[in-house]
Amino acid sequence: MLPVMRVSEKLRRALSTLAGSSGFRSLLTRALSLAKVEVPALSAVQIKPDGSLEGLNLLADQHHSAEAGVILIAKLLGLLIVFIGQSLTLKFVRDVWPDFPVADTEPLEKNDHERAR
Repeated sequence: MLPVMRVSEKLRRALSTLAGSSGFRSLLTRALSLAKVEVPALSAVQIKPDGSLEGLNLLADQHHSAEAGVILIAKLLGLLIVFIGQSLTLKFVRDVWPDFPVADTEPLEKNDHERAR
């Protein structure tokens, strides 16, 4: 299983508890749409009804799929920041990954917030 799929699965389980499976699927669908702008190859990726990802392994090479996966997860976390705020998003990430190093916990600048959309 690709690392992005493991990350997505962890987030799916946790966010589905918070927002329901349809809420998570909607959020991931929007994140995928945003990520496709930067990585058109993500058009091969589908989101299953349960919110899991399908098709990332079909991307051209592992480096490309890893890069695409990072962009997809970044878009997902960016949307979380937009919808629930940076503090709650960081708390959520720490709940999912207790050992996750967070170097900067300062609030985002307005321009950073707008870029997350």
